[in-house]
This record gives sequence, structure tokens and C-alpha cells, in this order.
Amino acid sequence: MTDRSMRIQRALARAGVASRRKAEDLITAGRVTVNGAVARTGQIVEPAKDTIAVDGKAIAAPPPVAWWVVHKPAGVLTTAKDPGGRRTVFDLVPDVAGLTYVGRLDYMTEGVLLMTTDGDAAHTLTHPSTGVERTYVATVRGNAPAAVTQARRGVQLDDGLVRPEVIAATPAGNRMWTLEITLTEGRNREVRRLCEALGLEVQRLVRVRFGPIALGTLPAGASRPLTTRERKLVEALARAAV
Repeated sequence: MTDRSMRIQRALARAGVASRRKAEDLITAGRVTVNGAVARTGQIVEPAKDTIAVDGKAIAAPPPVAWWVVHKPAGVLTTAKDPGGRRTVFDLVPDVAGLTYVGRLDYMTEGVLLMTTDGDAAHTLTHPSTGVERTYVATVRGNAPAAVTQARRGVQLDDGLVRPEVIAATPAGNRMWTLEITLTEGRNREVRRLCEALGLEVQRLVRVRFGPIALGTLPAGASRPLTTRERKLVEALARAAV
């Protein structure tokens, strides 16, 4: 598949015709055609070039996939809406139809958060089996050198063993430490729970990298589209995991 091609059911879903499951029902019922021929489930199409119709009515080509990176500040929710009126990550990006977040950061965790209109890629990139590296920098209080030694052996949490890909500690002054941790599973509040199990008190937690996308100099609360190079790297990562 090329970057512009996709399965027919995904094209119907992205065009807003129906959910993926309902789209498969339409195809099975013979109600979908591609360039005048009855479509097959799983058929590869290029919506920008092919004429796709449902019940004889051509559908509009879906808009190009959007990819954004946000520097989520502390005190912002990773959700679409908050009944309490608190700020969410959607307040930090343009109003793009179909935009969703790629995984979550908890309320007080800062840093890199990807957002996209490609729901399939978002799901793939956050699935534990994909093994996307996530790098965090935590400011902690406690015996960080001993914690690093213990973490390298593995730490049993209530949802399984955690063994960071990379973990290192450097003094930060005032009896504090800077702890850099790289994980690949993306479990709920994994870094905070790991630090708690290691006897460390987290003062601040920032995700500085998600896969190939680094936080860099993006200010807190700001967002930007991915560069062409970043986008190719992310999309290749998602395709490789399928």
C-alpha cells in the first residue's frame, strides 16, 4: 500500500459514510462500487483517484490525514470534553474534524502528545505490542541510584513486570535527582507507579519523546503540525506494526 491507498472500508469510514463495521456490511451487501465495479471487502483503493459510490451515489474523497504534536502542560486533560470545564488538549490545537489523541498523558504529566485524524494509526501506535519507545524525564526525590539498579533488574507492578529499556539518574541539586526513563508499553501512569514502587517521590514528569517525535523547543501549551520527515517516520512506524 502507498501512503494514499487504503482498504475500502477504511475509505468509507474516513469519508464519514459509516463506521468500519457498517462499511463492511454495505460492501458485503453489494451496495458499494469502485470505478463502476462492485467492491470487495478489503479491496485497496486510492480515494483521491478512484470513484467510490454507495447505492450509486459517489462519496467525497476524505480529507488528507492530519498529524499534530502538542506540548501538553500540567493541569490539562487528555480528553475531548470535561464536564467540569477544565482545559483539555483539544483547546491547544486547531479545530480539525476527526482529530484524536495518540495515547494519553495524565493530568499532571507534561510533554509530547501526538494527535491525528488517522484513528487506525493512533490505535496501532499505542498498542503495547507495537513497542513504541516513550522517553520521560522525571524530577524525583529519594535514593535514585539505588532505584536505577533495582529498575534494571525489573519491578513487579500490579499489572506485570516493568523493566525500562533505558534508565539513568543524575543529581539535580537540593537532594533531588533527574531520572531519564525509556519504556515501550505505555501502561496507565506507568512511570509514576514505577517511581512509587522504587520509593521515589515524583516532583515533575515530562515526556520528551514519543517514538521518533521529540519535544524539542516547543513551548508548553503550543502545538504544531508534524514536519514532512516526522510524518513519514510516524506513518512508517504505524504501517510496520500492522
